[in-house]
Amino acid sequence: MYILGLSCFYHDSAACLIKDGKVIAAAHEERFTRIRHDENFPEQTVKFCLDFAKITPKDLTAVAFYDKPFLKFERLLETYLGTWPKGILSWSKAMPVWLSKKLWIKSLIQDKLEGYEGEIYFPEHHLSHAASAFLVSPFDKAAILTIDGVGEWATAAKGYGEGAKITLTHQINFPDSLGLLYSAFTYYTGFKVNSAEYKLMGLAPYGQPKYAKLITDELIDIKLDGSFKMNMKYFAYPYGLRMTNSAFHRLFGHNPTLSGQKPADFEKNIAASIQAVTDEIMLRLTRSLYRETKLENLCLAGGVALNCVSNGKILKDGKFKNLFIQPAAGDAGGALGAAEIVYYALKGLALPRQGQALFNTAFLGPEYSNAEIQQLLDEYKLKYKKLTRPQIVKTTADLIENQKVVGWFQGRMEWGPRALGNRSILADARNPENQKRVNLAIKFRESFRPFAPVVLEDKISEWFDATWTDPYMITVCQVRKKGIPAVTHVDGSARIQTVNRGQNQLYYDVINEFYRRTGVPVLINTSFNRRGEPIVCTPQNALDCFLGTNMDNLAIGSFILDKKDIPDKLIEKAGKQSFQPD
Repeated sequence: MYILGLSCFYHDSAACLIKDGKVIAAAHEERFTRIRHDENFPEQTVKFCLDFAKITPKDLTAVAFYDKPFLKFERLLETYLGTWPKGILSWSKAMPVWLSKKLWIKSLIQDKLEGYEGEIYFPEHHLSHAASAFLVSPFDKAAILTIDGVGEWATAAKGYGEGAKITLTHQINFPDSLGLLYSAFTYYTGFKVNSAEYKLMGLAPYGQPKYAKLITDELIDIKLDGSFKMNMKYFAYPYGLRMTNSAFHRLFGHNPTLSGQKPADFEKNIAASIQAVTDEIMLRLTRSLYRETKLENLCLAGGVALNCVSNGKILKDGKFKNLFIQPAAGDAGGALGAAEIVYYALKGLALPRQGQALFNTAFLGPEYSNAEIQQLLDEYKLKYKKLTRPQIVKTTADLIENQKVVGWFQGRMEWGPRALGNRSILADARNPENQKRVNLAIKFRESFRPFAPVVLEDKISEWFDATWTDPYMITVCQVRKKGIPAVTHVDGSARIQTVNRGQNQLYYDVINEFYRRTGVPVLINTSFNRRGEPIVCTPQNALDCFLGTNMDNLAIGSFILDKKDIPDKLIEKAGKQSFQPD
């Protein structure tokens, strides 16, 4: 039974293919089109998924779309009518897209999947989120919390799962939204909405939460159970093309920060304040959910579930013993959830899962052979060394130990927004200069942005204040040991990734070899891309990024390249390629 899940038309469009309940292929459309957060129908991702399974659309049992477009359109109409005439500009911009495309998704899917004659299903948005976490989790029973900007009407939902059945017991509706509140502050501090919320999270430790009380006094009323009501007199997003309005700006005494402006103390303190409020809401929500369910397992999904700081605080809080968040927790992951809902609905919702849908790897994207890689390198007439797997491990560890920054391109591409060891840039976490060097000379991004450490799973508690493992880089904790300044944030924290040999043998072996040489089982792991560019997908993408940055070496398949051997004209040409800053 093959089921194709789809999400698109807002941000981070994606497709996911499951076979008998098990995800076998999934990717974001941006990786193929090279358009950051591409919202268009995931045509190339669908092709990849079907090609991977060696099937055609007519072989699909069902297709699932991650929300209900007509219900979302209802919310849009009611909101615009309720705020008329304030929203006339936003209305005039939105309506042509809705009337020409977004309302006719069923017809569009049928056109794109030539030969498919089966049913197309439309689960609700937050049910898709819930399913994307619980139905692929290792738990037979779990509490569930989904929280994001907005789906159809819901902006958050909570409940529980048992077997293959999900029961959502409470929800918060638009315009009250923690995701949109966080995005409002993203906009206000000069960052791009639906793209750079993680920058706001990274900026927060540089400031003090001086405005947290002002936020909770004026902007949002938080109840003891974590539910909340927002004061909409300060927000423009229900009717406008902006997130905040003049009343919001007067409240904080500043106009919105200009895009690209270097954050000052004000922006740092604003970031710290909204992060503190977000943490408090998430803790209240999860504590009340624990009181209601008395379950030891928690599944989180939705865009806010990518807030690694809040996730770490939830685990440290200790109410739930186990937390599961699959790596594409945002809208892209809705494609996975929608497909799983339909699978269990067709099989019978009461069917025990028996671990058959267990999500145990993020490496669900394309893979490229050594022959394909070598053909590309030969076309460019590049000098390279072809090595065995043990040689690749030793050479890469040696380069990193000698302060080289290495592009690491191996195996199948990761699912989700994080690079997890197959499309990564690796460097020595011991060298404090590497934080600035990789940020400014390689990633071309803001200097305040922290880097994540990858650590051998069995060494986690020695180096970090964490009692959990985190293969998907989804939580933040405090650094326990000194000696890894390049991945230690200004507040002593780090967004961790753990790895064992069963999860990724080659990646593990490089880190373990570095540990054998240095006594440090930790490396910098950051995504293989430049600022504004999606994570690399193909060998060509990897080569372009390597040539266009100050990376020292590229380990791609069985091949090692050295920047010193690259002709200047190739480097100069690649350096001219630019991407829209996020």
